[in-house]
Amino acid sequence: MESEKILAQIIENIETVIKRDSPLGNSLWSALEALHPADIADFLGEIDRLDAKTIFLHLHKNVQLEVFRELSDPMKVYILSVLNESGKIDALNVLPSDELTDLFDHFSDEELKNYLNLLHKKTRDKLLSLLQFDPESAGGVMTTDVLTLMADFTVNKSISLLQRLRPSRDIHQQIYIVDRANLLTGYINLEDLVLQKPHTLIAEFIRKNELIAHVLQDREMIAQKMVHYGVMIVPVVNENNLFLGVIPSDTLVDVLMEEASEDAQKMAALAPLKDSYFETPFMRIFYKRGSILIVLLIAGSVSTFILHSYETSLQTLPLLFSLVPMLTSTGGNTSNQTSVIVIQGIASGEIDFGNVLRFMRRELLMAFVLGFVLGLVAFLRVYLTSYALVESLIASGTVTAIVITSVILGACIPIILRRFNIDPAFSAGPFLATIMDILGVLIYCLIIRLFL
Repeated sequence: MESEKILAQIIENIETVIKRDSPLGNSLWSALEALHPADIADFLGEIDRLDAKTIFLHLHKNVQLEVFRELSDPMKVYILSVLNESGKIDALNVLPSDELTDLFDHFSDEELKNYLNLLHKKTRDKLLSLLQFDPESAGGVMTTDVLTLMADFTVNKSISLLQRLRPSRDIHQQIYIVDRANLLTGYINLEDLVLQKPHTLIAEFIRKNELIAHVLQDREMIAQKMVHYGVMIVPVVNENNLFLGVIPSDTLVDVLMEEASEDAQKMAALAPLKDSYFETPFMRIFYKRGSILIVLLIAGSVSTFILHSYETSLQTLPLLFSLVPMLTSTGGNTSNQTSVIVIQGIASGEIDFGNVLRFMRRELLMAFVLGFVLGLVAFLRVYLTSYALVESLIASGTVTAIVITSVILGACIPIILRRFNIDPAFSAGPFLATIMDILGVLIYCLIIRLFL
């Protein structure tokens, strides 16, 4: 891409670009300011912070504000720390209320108090009301700077309001209709104002809301429903149906990406990182990863104790020791495969408590079919390489039992965690694999003792 080539040239000539003391420096600076604000923001986040500060402070004022909106929260905090009071006021007031609430999570109480004092009173009051909501709730991600209309407005009056308020209010494809007490009554589409006659009342073509979010509902649940119903924007109300704001499509995308990222990290037995990888301190990542790996290491050593307890039985048939890796890996692979299917189904809303029994019956059948097939393959694999009938039967019986156990646990654990409002993603990956390693070795040893 052209932007990547320009940024690569700027990095190679960073000093002359900052100083703008040559034709090349001036040319690259002009090219930098012409880039999309998101590209400039990513660039500033990747280079040395002192260079990023210098470049940001020398950007044209309008470009500065556009770039500031695109910066990551840690980078916003750093840039705010180097701006003068006037610059801080402009930067803070360019952010919508929902983004400000996310940003203020990075400040201490004293810093928060100082920054709140820089905001306009109306913005400050709105922000304080948003800060009371859980960041994971609909109220924590909703946008409040949104235009609403009333049912007794004419089309002509509505268009006039749109033209007057557009710079300060977001206008979406759907415009929500409220009464004089600000209670939500319905919505119209933006194109309705073009298709209807100027003196037509909105009440004559108002539509019923397909989906309404309660301010305290979990944001992931709302995102799932928006995807399920194909809704790109949803109104947010309180318990009295008072209109508070909307969750637009760009917020929906952000929520889905954040939830997917968190689930991927949880499935790898890693507590979710609040910031991006490079903006998270090394020691914090080390602690998050190391602490979990130590727990799994200690838990994994249980398998060793089990093997030592059955050492006499295993020594009877030396071939049995060599089969341990094959058997334990089968359990881990099967449980991970099953849990990922369940977690994805729960996340998409396809699997819920209404159809969980149907799902479990299907997975139970799958467990026995997979167990039979993999057990048969295990028998053939051992027998055709060793011609040892007893060892082959032990391997086959163990694989069958492990596969059935893995499928059942992989299906049940995420659903049980969901029932107790714990993210089911925690059940996948290393945690479940470690459990199945232990159970797999135990099942193996018990079957060996049964045969011998």
